[in-house]
Amino acid sequence: MKTGLTGPGEVAEATLYVVATPIGNLADITLRALDILRFVDVVAAEDTRVTQHLLNHHGIRSRLLSLHEHNEKKTAVRLAELLAGGQSVALVTDAGTPGISDPGAVAVEHVRAAGFRIVPIPGASAVLAAISASGMAALPFCFHGFLPSRKAERERMLRGVSAQAGLQVFYEAPHRIVESVESMAAVLGGGRRITLARELTKMFEQIHACALGEAADWLRADEDHRRGEFVLLVEGRADDAEPEDRSQEVLQVLLRDLPLSRAVALAAEITGAKKNALYEKALELTKG
Repeated sequence: MKTGLTGPGEVAEATLYVVATPIGNLADITLRALDILRFVDVVAAEDTRVTQHLLNHHGIRSRLLSLHEHNEKKTAVRLAELLAGGQSVALVTDAGTPGISDPGAVAVEHVRAAGFRIVPIPGASAVLAAISASGMAALPFCFHGFLPSRKAERERMLRGVSAQAGLQVFYEAPHRIVESVESMAAVLGGGRRITLARELTKMFEQIHACALGEAADWLRADEDHRRGEFVLLVEGRADDAEPEDRSQEVLQVLLRDLPLSRAVALAAEITGAKKNALYEKALELTKG
């Protein structure tokens, strides 16, 4: 039955439901999500094989449509066409919520721009599960998703967040986990606390807390420590810590292409440092 308002067993016509799915344990799905998946006309899935396994587990026989990072723009147009025909669609990814380090945002934006209703169906979250079991202060926290795979880009990003005071949250893959925590220790300092949460809600779930400088050794100590997908929670800058002085780095870049006085003026504007101190640094750099 389709109506304007939804209750158990009901979905609305011409509506896109953004449905969170389990991050590991198939039982971690809401009753509302099961109703939506059961009664929509189409389920748009990141990997239809993964979603079919979930649907089979719960005895659901819905029609599947593939929507992944390589075809999302094209499939978003198809979703709008289905909605224009009065059909209802559920959007899911392999695990968690669409659009959070997974496909979905492009499709949702296209459907919204086409004038159709978007309804979120919340559920399991790896980020919130990790924070809840870490004991780390979570307000505020900043979620960064996956770090860049290349070391230079990764460490550049980490320098950009090094002065943030709140909890810093990242995803990481098993084949990059050691390199990533080493970059974190090098840029953020080994004394910060880190919680490594892997395989959340799965059989070999593990949550380990240590100093950031000890994390790489813990990962190397046992091959099993490096298995599975990770959520990394890293302490932010302490309230009494001085922000990193990046004025010299900024000056070095500007002095490559600008006269000394112009470089000093721009560096002062960018970093907030005093011009007199920057001028002295610039003289030392140019002499060097």
